[in-house]
Amino acid sequence: MMMPPTMGEMWTTMGSSIASFMFIWAIVRQYCPYEIRRFLEKCTHRVTGHFYPYITISFHEFTGDRLKRSEAYSAIEAYLSSNTSKSAKRLKAEMGKDSTNLVLSMDEFERVTDEFKGAKVWWVLSKTVSPIRTGMSMSYCPEQEKRFYKVSFHKRYRDLITDSYLDHVIREGKEIRVKNRQRKLYTNSPGYKWSSFKQTMWSHIVFEHPATFETMALEPGKKKEIINDLLTFSQSKDFYARIGKAWKRGYLLYGPPGTGKSTMIACMANLLSYDVYDLELTAVKDNTELRKLLIETTGKSIIVIEDIDCSLDLTGQRKKKGEQISGEDYERACGGERLVVFTTNYVEKLDPALIRRGRMDKHIELSYCSFEGFKVLAKNYLKLENHQMFDKIQSLIKETKITPADVAENLMPKSPTDDPQRCLCNLIQALQEAKEEEDIAATDEELK
Repeated sequence: MMMPPTMGEMWTTMGSSIASFMFIWAIVRQYCPYEIRRFLEKCTHRVTGHFYPYITISFHEFTGDRLKRSEAYSAIEAYLSSNTSKSAKRLKAEMGKDSTNLVLSMDEFERVTDEFKGAKVWWVLSKTVSPIRTGMSMSYCPEQEKRFYKVSFHKRYRDLITDSYLDHVIREGKEIRVKNRQRKLYTNSPGYKWSSFKQTMWSHIVFEHPATFETMALEPGKKKEIINDLLTFSQSKDFYARIGKAWKRGYLLYGPPGTGKSTMIACMANLLSYDVYDLELTAVKDNTELRKLLIETTGKSIIVIEDIDCSLDLTGQRKKKGEQISGEDYERACGGERLVVFTTNYVEKLDPALIRRGRMDKHIELSYCSFEGFKVLAKNYLKLENHQMFDKIQSLIKETKITPADVAENLMPKSPTDDPQRCLCNLIQALQEAKEEEDIAATDEELK
C-alpha cells in the first residue's frame, strides 16, 4: 500500500520543480533569441487572456522615437507617490520643491493597491530591457530600458476605471506635480555625444538662482511692464487657443555685457516657476537635431539662446553645408506654454527677419545703470535706502556709462572692515575714473 507523501516531501518536490523551471528559463533567456522569447510571451498572453478576468492598461514613460516624457506617465508617478507610497515596501526618493523635502515614489517592480468608488486596482512599475541593433556584435550592444506603469482591475469595473478613475488620477497627479515640482536648468551637449539608448538629449541640474525682479537693478516702470507681460502670457492659454496661435512668446534681451540679461532670465523663471533650457546652438549639428531638442522641452519652460549674433554664424562646418537655423524651427517645434528668450550684445548685427514681431515679440533693452538701479543695488548689498553720498553718486551716474555688474562689484564688501560708507566711496572713485576715461576718449575723437 502506497503511503501519501509527507509535507516535507511535497515541499522538496515543489522546490525541485521550481529549481528545474528556473534553470530551464535561465537557459532559454541566455540562448534563445530575443524575438523568439517575445513570440512565446505573446502566445502565452493570448492563451491566458481567454480565462483571466482582469484587464491591464499600460502607460509608457516615452512614446515614439525618444520624443519626450509622457505627461500621463509623469502624472501617474506623482499620484502614486502621494497616494500609495505609504503602502509600498520598496521606494525611491528624490528632492522636492526648493530642495527642502523628500518626495517618495514606488521603486521598479513594486506593486501597490488603490481603491476608487468600491473598485480595487493594482499598480506596478515595470520595465523592459531590449538590445539596440547596431553594426556591432550583439554581445557588445547596450541595452535600452523602457519603463511603464501597469494598472490592473477586474473587468466588471472597466467603464468606471476608463471613464472616471484614470481621469481622476491624471488630474490629481498634475496638481501634485505642480505642488512638489523642483525646477531645473537643462543644457544640451553636442550631437555626437548622444547615446542612442539614452532617453533624453538634455542633462539637468536643480535651478536655484535667487534673482527676482525685486532685487534686479532696473527702473520700476520697466519692471512693472515686464512683469505684467509675463503674467498675462502665463494666464492666456484660452486666448491663444481661441486665436489659433501656439502658446509661446519670444523675447529679445539686448544691451552691453554686464547689463543683466542673464539675471533677467532668472527673474522670469522665478516669477513664473518655469524650468530653463539653455540651448547652445554651436553644439547643434543641423535643423533635425534642433527640432529633436525643441520637441523634448516641456511646458512651463524658458528656452534660452544666448548671444544669438554669435550663434547664428556658428562654425565653418555649418557654413560649408550652407545650412542656417531658421526662425521657423522655433515656431514649429516648440509646444505650448514656452517662452523663447534670445540675448545679444549687438542687436544691430541681427537680421531684421529674425527679430520681427511674432518671432521675437517683445524687445527689452538692458542698458547702463541708472540711479534707480543703483538704489536697488545699494539696498541689496548695503541695506541702505538713503545716504548723504547718494547725491554725489546720482550726479556722476547720469554722466557715466557703468553697468549694473560694475556697480554691484564696487558695492560688495571685500573685507570685514568694509562698511557701507567705504563701499560707496569705492563706487564714487570708480565712477570718477570711468568719467575721466570717457572724457579722454571723447577728446581724442575730436582731435581726429
